[in-house]
Amino acid sequence: MEGGALEAVLRRDRQMVSAALLLLTLLALGYILWLAGRMAMPTPGAMPDMPGMDMPGMDMPMGAAVQPVLKAWTAGEFLLTFVMWSVMMVAMMLPSAAPMILLYARVGRMAQAAQKPFAATGWFAGGYLLAWTLFSLLATAAQGILTGLALLTPMMASASDAMGGVILIAAGLYQWTPWKDRCLAHCRAPLAFIQRHGGFRPRPSAALGLGLRHGFYCVGCCWALMALLFVGGIMNIAWIAGLAVLVLLEKLLKHGRLIARGAGLAAIAAGLILLAPAA
Repeated sequence: MEGGALEAVLRRDRQMVSAALLLLTLLALGYILWLAGRMAMPTPGAMPDMPGMDMPGMDMPMGAAVQPVLKAWTAGEFLLTFVMWSVMMVAMMLPSAAPMILLYARVGRMAQAAQKPFAATGWFAGGYLLAWTLFSLLATAAQGILTGLALLTPMMASASDAMGGVILIAAGLYQWTPWKDRCLAHCRAPLAFIQRHGGFRPRPSAALGLGLRHGFYCVGCCWALMALLFVGGIMNIAWIAGLAVLVLLEKLLKHGRLIARGAGLAAIAAGLILLAPAA
């Protein structure tokens, strides 16, 4: 009876993991939507708060120029921004990582049935998310630097056409590099990736390391696209959704490599348009 119940649970592993991934993604997306709503201007002319920015002179007459006063981030502001980036990466990257995680869970069920179990799927998924957490730390530091240089608007988008153009062109060019090709190839062939890097392991630390390595390849594939958040706005929901869909198409569709290069050309063109007025 107990064996039959266990086998029934194992047969539902795909549904269970899928539901967990969906719930985690929805929770992350809900947090981003809530945060974006908090940052939205409550009244005409009012400006949202953001780390490192004060908006004095709100009692000045209408039409008077108001300049933001830069200040150093506190530890709390850095932490809140880091959490924002980490949650945003979960919302954006988990959908494209789902096939890899579901493959791991499916093979895990087969190994369990053959009495040769290996580490739980959660260890592998945790390693993947750890890689993006480390990326979020770097992104938070980059945001702090750009804020200190007054290169971001209060809505956390590029305040400089020159900077926005350079980021777009750099991201577009990266889409055509061998590094992008190699990282994307690993992301598009999950089973081959696992076999190439030692296969499924029984130890949790090995599964965590495998997920971390896969996550690093994913960061290598998508970091330039994530940098585009500094152009369109870190809290721009449409921009976030568009980039997440692009990542998904690159990884899952048959012609994902062509999509990546096409997106690269579009980014380069947009960057040149932004730089044109300064030429």
